[in-house]
Amino acid sequence: MRKLVLLLIMIVFSICVNAQKAENLALTPPMGWNSWNTFGTDINEQLVMQTADAFVELGLKEAGYEYIVLDDGWMAKERDENNNLVPDPKKFPGGIKSIVDYVHSKGLKFGLYECAGNQTCAGYPGSRGFEYQDAKLFAEWGIDFLKYDWCNTENLNAKGAYETMRDALHASKQPIVFSICEWGDNEPWKWAKDIGHLWRVTGDITNCWDCEVGHGNWSSRGIWPIINLRKDLRKFAGPGHWNDLDMMEVGNGMTDSEDRVHFAMWSLLTSPLILGNDLRSMSNETLKTIENKNVIAVNQDVLGIQAYCHLKSPELEIWVKPLANEEWAVAFINMSNDELLLSYDWWKHPINDQLTHKQLEKKYKSYSMYDLYASKNIGLTNKNLESKIKGHDVLLLKLSPQK
Repeated sequence: MRKLVLLLIMIVFSICVNAQKAENLALTPPMGWNSWNTFGTDINEQLVMQTADAFVELGLKEAGYEYIVLDDGWMAKERDENNNLVPDPKKFPGGIKSIVDYVHSKGLKFGLYECAGNQTCAGYPGSRGFEYQDAKLFAEWGIDFLKYDWCNTENLNAKGAYETMRDALHASKQPIVFSICEWGDNEPWKWAKDIGHLWRVTGDITNCWDCEVGHGNWSSRGIWPIINLRKDLRKFAGPGHWNDLDMMEVGNGMTDSEDRVHFAMWSLLTSPLILGNDLRSMSNETLKTIENKNVIAVNQDVLGIQAYCHLKSPELEIWVKPLANEEWAVAFINMSNDELLLSYDWWKHPINDQLTHKQLEKKYKSYSMYDLYASKNIGLTNKNLESKIKGHDVLLLKLSPQK
């Protein structure tokens, strides 16, 4: 008996010592879709299957989107007699495994939601006290991505709670991207690199350019309030560990110009590109924005360096992101409602990234300028950049050295 106890202790100790997040996942920011922004808990298996179909039929899969993530509200209100989570039988009569298999059959990956507390944010059973049991179930279903929320977590330590689920996922042997949704309250960027693959840095997003909507003890923020709140976290992001600015609101009610800025900024800031709109009914302009492979390439650049604000005025912000092969992404964003006449001297305010020590090099004759949204070359940096930018719109360029 004593030998058995010692063996169990050694096994548990070994698991704790060797537990780690799944390796070689999310080496670039994850791309996909999440149900919450548009559908809340009004979800079902038909929605998931139709969204998977849309990924393929609309070219989103080809553009790089791969995760379909089912958010809060997928489960029944009570666990079963064995304390297992149960898919809501009305919403998912075929169970979760069947829709996971369907998503996988399309060459895509499937994500699921749970919460570190006693209950999820919408009042469904949380994983507190059931982490290893739930992780084992998720692995049996074959999920590829877990979004793990932070509601109803009284007296829990955030780092400890997320470590517990990380260890449970490790024990399940299934390679699962671990998305920490702790809202930035406990500064996860300082401790989550070895725990999760991405971590939320704010509370929930809402579909506006510049607003904050109060909900009692917390707020939803629009695009620029989120950016401005967490713009100084770039040193914490990199391959396999990303600052998550939340699911996108592209296609959910802002103007097409504002959507372009939103998509450009999430790409520049190396945030996961997780769509939050109804793919089945979006406009052609929305599809054009989210499928722009030039902009997606900025987000998926192998260096994984987050952009920084190079220059800022009330009317204009310039954001810069170092890319591989000594290239750069540069965004000129019109912050006003009126058209902006831009005349920019590249060498008056030389680009010099203090974090990476990369800079525009004068050793090159010049840099070519490629307009990423218009998909065309627009000249060289040896002359001033002249352009017109509509209100709340962006000129997004890639600079390539001319050797």
